[in-house]
Amino acid sequence: MNDETDKPDDKPPLTFWQMLGSTVSAALGVQSSANRERDFSRGKASHFILMGIGFTVVFVLLVALVVKVVLSQVSA
Repeated sequence: MNDETDKPDDKPPLTFWQMLGSTVSAALGVQSSANRERDFSRGKASHFILMGIGFTVVFVLLVALVVKVVLSQVSA
């Protein structure tokens, strides 16, 4: 029982930039099937959950900042 299927995955974990790209692609709904398969085979769910929470926080803060800037320009 020492063939290729019994070995644990020797693939390296996803890099921060690969996870960020996957998170943004998922948020936009344009994730490719090859990247999705890569994410499921090499990524950890907890890392993607944290990345998703972080992305959401940054997105909400950016939207709030844009609204604040626009409203300050309108009232000026």
